[in-house]
Amino acid sequence: MDHLVTLGEFLRAARARLEPADVGFPATARRRVAGLRREELAQLAGVSVDYYTRLEQGRSRTASRAVLDSLASALHLDDAERAHLFNLAAQPERVHRPAPARRQTVNPVVEQLLARLDSAYCPAFVLGRRTDVLAGNRLAAALITDFAALPQHERNQARFVFLDPYARELYADWEGVAADTAAMLRMDAGRHGADPELSELVTDLSRQSSAFRRMWADQRVIERTAGTKGYHHPVVGDLTVTYQAMSVAGEDDQTLFVYTAPAGTADETALRLLATWSSSAASPAAPSEGASVRR
Repeated sequence: MDHLVTLGEFLRAARARLEPADVGFPATARRRVAGLRREELAQLAGVSVDYYTRLEQGRSRTASRAVLDSLASALHLDDAERAHLFNLAAQPERVHRPAPARRQTVNPVVEQLLARLDSAYCPAFVLGRRTDVLAGNRLAAALITDFAALPQHERNQARFVFLDPYARELYADWEGVAADTAAMLRMDAGRHGADPELSELVTDLSRQSSAFRRMWADQRVIERTAGTKGYHHPVVGDLTVTYQAMSVAGEDDQTLFVYTAPAGTADETALRLLATWSSSAASPAAPSEGASVRR
């Protein structure tokens, strides 16, 4: 799992993203590498250059909370990046712990909620570790793809985004969706450095997708909370939804995503039409126009 959990790589990438002017240093005419130099970051964090170099090169495997706080501030990390930094710094202490063996399942109450959200014209689904799609309602299947119809191994958002050609047609901003998906996996890697299934997933995606290799190397991390997402849907056309991501109470590493559209808008109309189509597509008299949709 070393290729997943590397504190040094994350520090180098974060340092490369900062320009000298961002932190008050004068810009020089020539720099051999992008971003801050090691000595500049060490100065900002209040640590010795030798200590920071050993930390970045993996020759020092521990760092105090005070040092990590200083590095996070010096690197201008956001909340998700700061949490990721602390997770990576803790990995040497827990990297040999066995990975969670229990396969994640969704509480029946959450399943009932997903069904209720269908009647409110809200696509909704639950993501677990590794961006595994644990459950979804009928409208989410119609909008994105029917993960429940796929083999267990393929019920994963990252596999869909990076390996299914349909995803590039579906998402209006495929590059943004893909980059965020890779960043979500990075965040997961910081939390679960001993997960062999995550290692297998990253290996598969790296082997089959040059875009994933590029985005994984960026070392970005995000914690999804809210936003918008656009679709080019083959049945109802273009639409944009607003999403909210909520942790499922009592369940570790499960996030409920709910998509909505403002009342009275063309986007809401599209969701209502999609709900009607998905209901009829489930019957023997399903319209032929739906055959192109990934179900």
